[in-house]
Amino acid sequence: MSPEGMLSTDLFGYTVLRQLSQFVASIVFFNGSEYFLAASIHGTSTVDSSSLLFSKQYCIAMTFAVFEYVIEFFLVPEVKERWLMSNIGLGMVIVGEIIRKTGILTARRAFTHNIRIYYEDHHELITHGIYRNSATSVSLNIPCRIIRHPGYCGFFIWAVGTQLMLCNPISTVAFIVVTWRFFYKRIPYEEFFLREFFGSQHVEYTRKVPSGLPFIK
Repeated sequence: MSPEGMLSTDLFGYTVLRQLSQFVASIVFFNGSEYFLAASIHGTSTVDSSSLLFSKQYCIAMTFAVFEYVIEFFLVPEVKERWLMSNIGLGMVIVGEIIRKTGILTARRAFTHNIRIYYEDHHELITHGIYRNSATSVSLNIPCRIIRHPGYCGFFIWAVGTQLMLCNPISTVAFIVVTWRFFYKRIPYEEFFLREFFGSQHVEYTRKVPSGLPFIK
């Protein structure tokens, strides 16, 4: 419920202003920081507007999300008052950002927004930090296997979180399906070239470390 303890259909009320402002802030920070990090790591001369990640499909998806939000707000306003769900979504947005940005900062020059299909001298297989494969916990004496695609994992969590944050049931399901299918196709394509570049080293790494996406080995 809103602070007044009642449903509100005021488009400029607390519910709408809070949820949409969080949504806009999430997009601005995500896309802006992606470009900033790419420019900082690779240099502004080698980075173009594509690093903002504003693809046609991305813009259509976010526009549809806003459209769904407004329609549902007027037709079924009680759906937007599910603050537990909205706050879980906000938490997922934050966690997704942390995972993705940790992956970028760990990989540094090995991370690019476009899949590399040619080997470069500075290209290396990152297997430490969040990418690590079998670092043993000293206190528990167990292997700590994290994820080999934190960038994709982080984006998946972030994207779904934005829709839970808006309490958008249709877009939540759509984002899960569409982003999962995208990475289901992209990961094998990217790992084909990684195997070409790093051979058995990469094969052994993928055997030990999960992709970070559900049901994508």
